[in-house]
Amino acid sequence: MRVITFNTQGIEQAAERGFFDWMVQQDADVVCLQDLRAKEYQLDDNLKLQPEGYHRFFFDAFEDGYSGVAIYSRVMPKAIMTGMGFELCDFHGRFIQADFDKVSVASLTIPSGLASDEAQAVKRDYMQQFMGHLKKTLRKRRDFIFAGTYQIAHRPIDLSNWYVNQKVSGFLEDERAWMDEVLGEMGYVDAFREINKAERQFTWWPDYNRAWKLNEGARLDYQLTTANIRPLVKDVQVYREQRFSEHAPLTIDYAIDI
Repeated sequence: MRVITFNTQGIEQAAERGFFDWMVQQDADVVCLQDLRAKEYQLDDNLKLQPEGYHRFFFDAFEDGYSGVAIYSRVMPKAIMTGMGFELCDFHGRFIQADFDKVSVASLTIPSGLASDEAQAVKRDYMQQFMGHLKKTLRKRRDFIFAGTYQIAHRPIDLSNWYVNQKVSGFLEDERAWMDEVLGEMGYVDAFREINKAERQFTWWPDYNRAWKLNEGARLDYQLTTANIRPLVKDVQVYREQRFSEHAPLTIDYAIDI
């Protein structure tokens, strides 16, 4: 099974930049998209967003200008779940999950805290409630892949100029401790790092060419899995040949048949 996660920063803009042309060439089974910045009904007439051979499922934000997430799947899921039961997620369209026979795959995004102290407080609240969801998930008798933008660079190797960014949202001590707990005590797996342990493996770069060319960015996009999937991670790739948004698509192959 091949899973791609990508933060579009506007699905229509990403389509205009060629994302869906690239996507259909990747032979992906499941594609998780975030930050759509459009509602599903607004996209119905855009044929670029309807690649042949894929079922598509959206979870819209209630207000314009907010996130919105989607899953494109070559296999019809057994079920689709939207939201996690708390307002910070559900009102802003930040979580959708597709259940298959052997695994569930979710597309999600955690809000950024960069804008202000108030935004950071919202992010912390969201992270706390999301952790509650992850703990509940561990009681279920199936495996999960949580793919999306976590807005956290976990370790110094995941962020350029990390030393001067220790008081910046995305690399704060409590944020990294949150990730430590998820990947440590709770037993979730950072699928990318199972294969690629190199430095400067980023998925996001600021929106100016110098950062992109010099590879000055952060690894903010992840596929976190339940522990049983650890030995099934076979290959990982961050695609940088084209730039569809400030984020890059993250592709991971698993030895799983859906």
